[in-house]
Amino acid sequence: MDKFFKLKEKGTNVKTEIIAGITTFATMAYILAVNANILGAAGLDEGAVFVATALASVIGTVAMALLANLPFAMAPGMGLNAFFAFSVVIGMGFSPQFALAAVLTEGLIFIILSVTGIRKAIFNAIPLTLKYAVGAGIGLFIIFIGLQNAGIVIGSPATLVEMGSIKSAAPALALIGVVITLVLMLRKVKGALLIGIFATWLLGIIAQLAGWYVIDPAIGAYDLIPAKIVDLPPSLMPTLGKCFEGFKEIFTSADGIFSFLAVMLTFLFVDIFDTVGTLAGVASKAKMLNEQGELDKSSQALLADAIGTTVGAVLGTSTTTTYIESAAGVQEGGRTGLTAIVTAFFFLISLLFAPIFLTIPGFATATALVVVGILMIEPIGKLKFEDLEDLIPLGITIISMPVFYSISTGLSLGFISYVVVKIAVGKFKEINWLMWILTAIFLAQLILNS
Repeated sequence: MDKFFKLKEKGTNVKTEIIAGITTFATMAYILAVNANILGAAGLDEGAVFVATALASVIGTVAMALLANLPFAMAPGMGLNAFFAFSVVIGMGFSPQFALAAVLTEGLIFIILSVTGIRKAIFNAIPLTLKYAVGAGIGLFIIFIGLQNAGIVIGSPATLVEMGSIKSAAPALALIGVVITLVLMLRKVKGALLIGIFATWLLGIIAQLAGWYVIDPAIGAYDLIPAKIVDLPPSLMPTLGKCFEGFKEIFTSADGIFSFLAVMLTFLFVDIFDTVGTLAGVASKAKMLNEQGELDKSSQALLADAIGTTVGAVLGTSTTTTYIESAAGVQEGGRTGLTAIVTAFFFLISLLFAPIFLTIPGFATATALVVVGILMIEPIGKLKFEDLEDLIPLGITIISMPVFYSISTGLSLGFISYVVVKIAVGKFKEINWLMWILTAIFLAQLILNS
């Protein structure tokens, strides 16, 4: 093991790597419940999504360990799963199979870009303003979805949205859960998101036993007490291979091709932003970057990410990406792929605890959505708000995602506004050739869908 993972060379040992792997799993295991909940809202079978989420995490994380020997873990990405469910399926009206087909295509393209090295050129072609704005916009969108799922934000005939009654169990418990999670994070407690979800769920069980939380399947209020603790995993068949059925929808309407391109490109770019940003951030914390600020075996890491996405789409889940929570394991001393292997092992074991993860209610997982959304806003602090050329596309991108309930629309308007601003000030040379092409695709998609 020492020879394969180069433990001594990396200044670590088996015990340290195991502890680091367990820590990483604890900080990101919340995705098992959250992803099943989100993609379930899009019409996919929650049990199958749970299994697909766990297996995609295992395969992607093991690929990271074996190809790159890095302590980074992978799972279906937050934000990308919200885009899948609430923008593509619920917002645009496409089937979950269509969305899975876009994820599969994105994954295959990502593999090609990673192998050929073109990915770096594409990443550099996207303005820094838009890279940060997309993450922040997705953060606001996720917060909004979390508040909706908890019943804290509800529809209103007069003002479109308003605050729900916190006299009801679900909204009140979700707010308490958010407070608990934020306090734990401020206290730097590892696994704060997972602890927050389980604490909220436990309070929900107490509320159910006390009669405050009333079971009513008609409004989505299900029994919070699991029938079992351990059981065989649910069937994967409801989602396995369904991505291939989605390609038929591309040619069913005039705007099908442009919509597919826009959706696929959104998945691709957000995946690239997330992966590159996460790799750089976590590697920096682990002091793995060289003097040029580059990560050794970064191409293999990106390839592992792309493999996770491709396999995940076939299994039946949204885009798989490298998790920033890997930093928790790195903080515990994880330096090699052995950390990732340990994390993958626990994702595999979690399949036996499906009854628990699938019983966790939406108001409990909403706590993770709200907190993760808050954290995603942070990068815009690196931008100069006094520069109007940056501020205009930045503001349009960020506000469009929650207002139009679509990450794709926000990304499209952000790209278009950036090009329009540069044209307006006569800075044509600052518009990369790729930006012209992407703007044309996004503009066509918006016009055809309007």
